Amino acid sequence: MAQSTDTTDWVSRYADEVIAESERRAAGAKSDAAAPVIVVASGLSPSGPIHLGNLREVMTPHLVADEIRRRGHQVRHLISWDDYDRYRKVPAGVPGVDETWAEHIGKPLTSVPAPAGSAHPNWAEHFKSAMVASLRELGVEFDGISQTEQYTSGTYREQVLHAMRHRADIDAILDQYRTKKDPAKGKKQQKPVDEAELEAAEGSGAASEDDGSGGSAGYFPYKPYCGQCEKDLTTVTSYDDESTELAYVCTACGFGETVLLSEFNRGKLVWKVDWPMRWAYEGVVFEPSGVDHSSPGSSFVVGGQIVRQIFDGVQPIGPMYAFVGISGMAKMSSSRGGVPTPADALKIMEAPLLRWLYARRKPNQSFKIAFDQEIQRLYDEWDKLEAKVADGSALPADAAAHSRAVRTAAGELPSTPRPLPYRTLASVADITAGAEDQTLRILGDLDPSAPLASLDEVRPRLDRAENWITTQVPAEARTIVRAEPDAELLSSLDDEGRESLRLLLDGLDSHWSLDGLTHLVYGVPKVRAGFSADATAKELPPEIKVAQRSFFALLYRLLVTRETGPRLPTLLLAVGAERVRKLLGA
Repeated sequence: MAQSTDTTDWVSRYADEVIAESERRAAGAKSDAAAPVIVVASGLSPSGPIHLGNLREVMTPHLVADEIRRRGHQVRHLISWDDYDRYRKVPAGVPGVDETWAEHIGKPLTSVPAPAGSAHPNWAEHFKSAMVASLRELGVEFDGISQTEQYTSGTYREQVLHAMRHRADIDAILDQYRTKKDPAKGKKQQKPVDEAELEAAEGSGAASEDDGSGGSAGYFPYKPYCGQCEKDLTTVTSYDDESTELAYVCTACGFGETVLLSEFNRGKLVWKVDWPMRWAYEGVVFEPSGVDHSSPGSSFVVGGQIVRQIFDGVQPIGPMYAFVGISGMAKMSSSRGGVPTPADALKIMEAPLLRWLYARRKPNQSFKIAFDQEIQRLYDEWDKLEAKVADGSALPADAAAHSRAVRTAAGELPSTPRPLPYRTLASVADITAGAEDQTLRILGDLDPSAPLASLDEVRPRLDRAENWITTQVPAEARTIVRAEPDAELLSSLDDEGRESLRLLLDGLDSHWSLDGLTHLVYGVPKVRAGFSADATAKELPPEIKVAQRSFFALLYRLLVTRETGPRLPTLLLAVGAERVRKLLGA
């Protein structure tokens, strides 16, 4: 077995563990067949917009699967689309959806109409399609499985009948976790659930699903969907193991019927039985889960016993993954609506950067994805890492995360040929409002020694920066260059202010590049104080920084009416030398 030499890279460590577990299972099976295909899995419920927190459910096994694939092993990444789950609530903030969708609560997601105006046949397909497109852009290779198709085609028939035959054993396992003794009162009480688990359960759907208990006729791990109203508000009233005759009634519409479960396909196992059944059926070796599935008594913990004792299978390696947040927003919950999706993120950042955010943090470490000004710092950090990887100075774990971000076993992801700083591109996009001729002029002036020939050289990063400006920056924070000089402000300047503007204007032509203008605007206050423009911070008194800030504030007021804005060198290039002279009173 190929071993990773990088002990600090979490992906490599899990790949080692998964390969070893797969080989152990193959040895235990005593089969002469070729090396088995290693199965890793994710599960996604298209109950609403599939957000960036859900993406960790996919990216964690994807990164591990891709590492295994790079080592020459066959691996299959399953994504189970839990589209046969019940429709639980109407998510807020979904275009084309109003309160009338509440009438579908309790139906399978594939039986709920898609939002108004959608091109897709049902609710599940509408939200699934957006995620599939994003995963394709992110380079995620997977096999999708529709649980609607699996159940309604009878694929799991034997597993369903087996679970019903062993319902008493399943009930006994679940009962260990449902309640516990209160030593003070000597009676049963509900096990406490911490606040984080409650929050997670609300957002996850599956974590809060009932386990099939509570019926007066006994415990049944199977729930039919009603033959009349299609909802799962049904109660099994009897079941015969020999004939597989099952009777149920619907508490929503009053409909009831008796069916043969050996022929009936309109229902599913309850979640805490369904999940371990799939582990055994698919031979899953690795599947992570959120904190809501990993606490005592939750789906993953209980599933470990059910898969062994009921389905004669093995629980997968299953690390817990932490929440993903958004800068300036609370923890994401798809049931609440309005949360950013992978498609939203890919509009403002390139796919390798988004992959890197998931690759560089261990699954149990939470992190945030920036939709605010922090995205500029994030891109700066990414560009510094790229430079370190290029010159060989990156730490091994950082280099590994970078490699996983920019390529998969299938090849390199698309990248920007000439990756200019994101903050520079955003500033230019802010000022030009997307005018390509102006954008090319400004970007072409950044480095006269290597002028930009076409905007294609800075795409797709330029497009992402433009999207960020137009969709994430409030209108009041946008940069609007003055149309006319501020005559009142110019006339009120003292000698120092006028001399500072003169020094700047005199140096414009000879410093007309990004580096040159940076040197010039920082150098004017130094020269005014009697120092060389090349003097370093160590050579200057603290008052120089104060003078620089005052000078910068003056320039912003004269150019864009505010005392802050895009970096001044970029702003000057964007405005253009002739217009700068006009606005500064030349």
